[in-house]
Amino acid sequence: MSHHYKISILFLLFLSFKSKCQNSDSIALRKNFDYYLTKSNCYKNLEFLSTKIESRLSGSPGAAKAVIWAKKAMYEAGADTVYLQPCMVPHWVRGPKESCYSIDTKTKQKVNYSVCALGNSVGTSQNGVNGKVISVNSFNQLDSLGEKNIKGKIVFFNVFFDHKHLSTGSCYGETVTYRYSGPSKAAKYGAIATIVRSMSSINNDFPHTGVMGYDTTVSLKKIPACAISYSGADQLANKLKNNPSLSLYLKTSCEMLKKELSYNVVGEIKGSEKPNEIIMAGGHLDAWDNGQGAHDDGAGVVQAIEVLALYKKQNIKPKHTIRAVAFMNEENGGAGGKAYFEDTKKNNLKHIAALESDAGGFSPRGISIDTTLGAFKKVLTWKSLLDPYFVQYIKPGGHGADISYLKELDVPLIGFEPDGQKYFDYHHTSDDTFDKINKRELELSAGVIGSLIYLIDMKGW
Repeated sequence: MSHHYKISILFLLFLSFKSKCQNSDSIALRKNFDYYLTKSNCYKNLEFLSTKIESRLSGSPGAAKAVIWAKKAMYEAGADTVYLQPCMVPHWVRGPKESCYSIDTKTKQKVNYSVCALGNSVGTSQNGVNGKVISVNSFNQLDSLGEKNIKGKIVFFNVFFDHKHLSTGSCYGETVTYRYSGPSKAAKYGAIATIVRSMSSINNDFPHTGVMGYDTTVSLKKIPACAISYSGADQLANKLKNNPSLSLYLKTSCEMLKKELSYNVVGEIKGSEKPNEIIMAGGHLDAWDNGQGAHDDGAGVVQAIEVLALYKKQNIKPKHTIRAVAFMNEENGGAGGKAYFEDTKKNNLKHIAALESDAGGFSPRGISIDTTLGAFKKVLTWKSLLDPYFVQYIKPGGHGADISYLKELDVPLIGFEPDGQKYFDYHHTSDDTFDKINKRELELSAGVIGSLIYLIDMKGW
């Protein structure tokens, strides 16, 4: 037998082996999706979390009840053990509904606007604040106007999504800085309050809350901060065109109370071959108080819990330890992600992958994964296995607010990316409710997450 002939035979044997492996993997993934689409508890769990537990902003009674629920749900999913990981969280309360209106000095017409206080904002005085409004569309414009034009006024950050971006996340990333940093930058020039156009692409009357942060290196003064709905912002902008001296009344009753003890909920199934190596999937349990937090991020939590159920109910013995984590306080502080990182570092725990789902319960679109340990290249070789399940792309990146701290420990980070075109219709609003969830879309995305964890567990990096 010639040398070249031997090589040809070995090559054909290799191709045959590879084909059999891929066929075996395809059958396993198909079985996984059969489970997710017919037996999964994702939708049922999300309905309970969204509709039976009151608003679950960190530090609230609802958040405490959600922790108890998550522990129970993880055990029911099949976790070997579930434990609560303590973290001190901010306790910000909104108080009674905000009030905002203008009165036209000429016509005496009163116009009410839908607004909501931004998370961590101080409240107004009991009498509210009243001042002329000055509209700006950039921080450069704010700086050019300076104290002379801003002092004693309410700054209106009227900044739209840039719809040239294909990703709504990119639109959000560009505008959210005005929500977060705007109050301190405006206070620097003597503003008495700020209002920001809601971070949304849809014209409706639901204002979008979200976290803001006071930067005492910019201004020691803390001023009230609110978001105004898209349609309300249009209305206010038109009023200002007709009357540049328009005054606005604003009253909020929010306040920051002392920190509360809360918890991440961590459930796991021990690995049969490498129990000291962890593969983790997570979402955040807290949600803004004005909605039910179904898309943000109840969906991510129930998808993570269902990874445990996939292993137990399909009788799959994982090689590595599989973890589901329900993080606390992603929305207005990140205490849960920090506590998880600190526990991981302190106990020298080895994670070979950490995935976060925090972009809604929509249909699957893609996977963002960083290049650490060759993870991106490896997952890319599984593209043909994931193609039937609507995974359109696998790209380098890797993200997630709660898991981001693990980057310091060289953990490959994975961001699951569902269809994001409608996400910011509901994000941080009172319209983020369970009835906006499509059962099949939620389960398809859960199937992609569970199958990706399965492939990592079976094949490693």
